Amino acid sequence: MSKPITVLVSIDSNSLVLGARHFKNYLSTLAERYNLNSMVEILETGSFGDYGRGVLFLILPDNVMYSVKNEADIEKMVLEHLLKGRRVEDLIVTDFESAGHVEATEATREERIVLRNAGSIDPRNLEEYIALDGYQGLAKALRLNTEEVIEELKKSNLRGRGGAGFPTGLKWEFTQRVESDEKYVICNADEGEPGTFKDRLIMEGDPHSVIEGMIIAGYAVGADKGYIYIRGEYFESVASLRGAISKAYEYGLLGQSILGTNFSFDLSVRLGAGAYVCGEETALIESIEGRSGRPRLKPPYPPVSGLYGKPTVVNNVETFACIPPIIDKGASWFKSIGTASSPGTKVYSLCGDLVKRGIVEVPMGTSVRDLVQKFGGGIPNGRTLKMIQTGGAAGSFIKPEEMDAELDFDSFKKYGASLGSGVILAIDDTHCAVDIAKNLMEFFAHESCGKCAPCREGTHVIVHILDEFSKGRGTSEMLNQLYDISETMEESSFCGLGQSVPVPLRSILDRFRDEFLAHVNSPQCPVGVCKFEKPTKKKR
Repeated sequence: MSKPITVLVSIDSNSLVLGARHFKNYLSTLAERYNLNSMVEILETGSFGDYGRGVLFLILPDNVMYSVKNEADIEKMVLEHLLKGRRVEDLIVTDFESAGHVEATEATREERIVLRNAGSIDPRNLEEYIALDGYQGLAKALRLNTEEVIEELKKSNLRGRGGAGFPTGLKWEFTQRVESDEKYVICNADEGEPGTFKDRLIMEGDPHSVIEGMIIAGYAVGADKGYIYIRGEYFESVASLRGAISKAYEYGLLGQSILGTNFSFDLSVRLGAGAYVCGEETALIESIEGRSGRPRLKPPYPPVSGLYGKPTVVNNVETFACIPPIIDKGASWFKSIGTASSPGTKVYSLCGDLVKRGIVEVPMGTSVRDLVQKFGGGIPNGRTLKMIQTGGAAGSFIKPEEMDAELDFDSFKKYGASLGSGVILAIDDTHCAVDIAKNLMEFFAHESCGKCAPCREGTHVIVHILDEFSKGRGTSEMLNQLYDISETMEESSFCGLGQSVPVPLRSILDRFRDEFLAHVNSPQCPVGVCKFEKPTKKKR
């Protein structure tokens, strides 16, 4: 028998750090103390998409969301709302909308495909996923032949959400056409891009959407084995996926003769060691095979020769989560959302100097301005926005006056704004462009696998030059050297890591050249971040 009041607790990696499970247990203790157990059901759910403002509790059917930061807040919620029916105004999240996520106005309404269940179901409960049309896409796919499944995907024009934007249907078709005794499906859940956390919250909030997408892929291309390659630091995501896989086996959705057909598919999790380069598909494959994660020479590409030399489909978490509703609702439905060349939605990680940080899913073609000001709530503490990096560490920097750029797979050519992995990093005027560039290039230098000289040596030379600027010892000639090195890396690096370094470097140099030159011609850093060093005289 259902209880009249339900309390949903947002559980994800972020909220756990803030004490979500402790607060949930304390709420259960108070409910028992005040004899509320027969009235109140306390359940876990995935991320509501917002973080940084405490642990979120949603009370239904009142549809009131509270932000809890300590036990005293839990006590207020119980004593006032649950016992007396009075809202606790100072804890309410005022910009909450009833679809199960945080948003400000009608203009900022999300369109949820990937996050359709996050914050609405208990991700550990397979029956709740099934109740919301879970595995309907798989059931429909198994009634079609493999060519029909791939054709529907090609019609949808779904492009890979990992950053490259390659048409998913074509990738599957290439793999399906290769004759082989074994084929594989791999989910790239490595998510090593700084500032990106969307895949983690998808896996923690709705793991079965990813699993269902992988099973459909296996059926379409003729694979009977899949791997989810995930970074080992994602403890909660790993537990969520393993629990969901176990349930899928229990219900006959994985293993032999799935849903009574002659199709069989096995799935397991493989842990990575946190190398950024393993986001590159062939480096990821090398890692699964037990070797050092370094990229392979291409061609051949994974659809022809991937894991263990067999045809392999590699897609990322967000891409696989798109598959079930596309198959269930059809390509035309999916193409009605977004832009003509980039249909569907995109999940963004909003981070940096924003009032509201978290994940948001909006149609392709949404502008940077809307993401920063409407969904992100603007810049806190009365500060001024200085720059935005779009697309992640390998993405581009733009100025506030460029925020009308509409992000999709063609936005870099149109506006110089990258879609990439979906990071929107807002940076206010307390930060120095030189320091930002140096910090970013240090990341690339650290993460370079060392296989090719242009990347291995180029990143370290770039860091050295930027370090000189940060100490007030840079020159205008050094600026030209940065452009020369980035051009060499772009043309001759072995893989996407080295080839992508020039994108953020050149974009920040182009837009903030005056600030770099100020580190040459001024006695101190214009922002006061960099500490200039006086040149020391050599002893005779």
